[in-house]
Amino acid sequence: MKRMKQWLPAAALTMMCAVAAMAQTSEVETPKPQANAPQVAAPVFPAVNPKNFTAPSPTADEVNSFLKSMWGYDENRKWEVAAILKTSAPGVAKVVVFVSEAGQASAKTTVFFTTPDGKHAIADQVIDFGAQPFAETRKKLQDAADGPAQGATGKELLLVEFADLQCPHCKEAQGAMANLAKDFPQARIVYQNFPLPEVHPFAFRAAAEGLCVRKAKGDAAFFTYAAAVYDKQASLTPELADKTLADAVTAAGGDPAAAATCAATEATKQVVTASIELGKSVGVDQTPTLFVNGHALPMNALPYETLRKIVAYQAGLDGVTVHLQPMLGTLK
Repeated sequence: MKRMKQWLPAAALTMMCAVAAMAQTSEVETPKPQANAPQVAAPVFPAVNPKNFTAPSPTADEVNSFLKSMWGYDENRKWEVAAILKTSAPGVAKVVVFVSEAGQASAKTTVFFTTPDGKHAIADQVIDFGAQPFAETRKKLQDAADGPAQGATGKELLLVEFADLQCPHCKEAQGAMANLAKDFPQARIVYQNFPLPEVHPFAFRAAAEGLCVRKAKGDAAFFTYAAAVYDKQASLTPELADKTLADAVTAAGGDPAAAATCAATEATKQVVTASIELGKSVGVDQTPTLFVNGHALPMNALPYETLRKIVAYQAGLDGVTVHLQPMLGTLK
């Protein structure tokens, strides 16, 4: 369920692509080639003026490392840091980047600002910044993401999905999550409950009963339960919710009465609330949100081929070797 801020269209792809898409952009005409001049593959950016680097931090190398973390998976995107300027706000720098996509006749300028602590970038939302912008969130989720898990036992490649069992967008995302489990057997995939009870009145209860199924029957049973809830999601209504959740518990091999009793306890409610608070602490404001080693991705804004490409790229940045098989659509 989309909430608070609209995620980017598919063309804007990642959180940093959010900076590109949501910052004000303007066309910068590239120099026109002379007649009969040879064509060059590399983009031709406007000349960079050294006088436009007035801020002591971040450095151009730090910005390039940051952009590589965000955009490096896309071989069609090229960029050049055009300016790092002081602003009237102490310690806040204005960063200007020329960006070009394959096939474009002109470059665009993307603008964002960095904070004095060097840890955040701002366009119209705040995102992590730095040469390794996801490291802090990665460590936090490695330590604190304790939801039902499948896949590998190690956390070198950790995929954490924050989702709501009554959210239609989350239901749509489950096919992609299943494909990720197949494509990345070395990944540990964690489901963190992030119910939005203000828009989905049965989401919190569904999350609580799911945790009780997990407690009684294990993680695999939780995923069976979750699949059953998503399958009958339209029946989470005042008239049918009791039966829908009871049937899901039964499908997972649990006892519906015991799960309902367990879900009503304060201890179980606190576990669900703690999962919500964890999500908020890493910037989740809509579902589903997928963190790939700390890199937040808006799942439903990404074609699956792009999603798996980003996962593989992020794994490589973090020293995790993956071997992806070609997708059927890419085979020639």
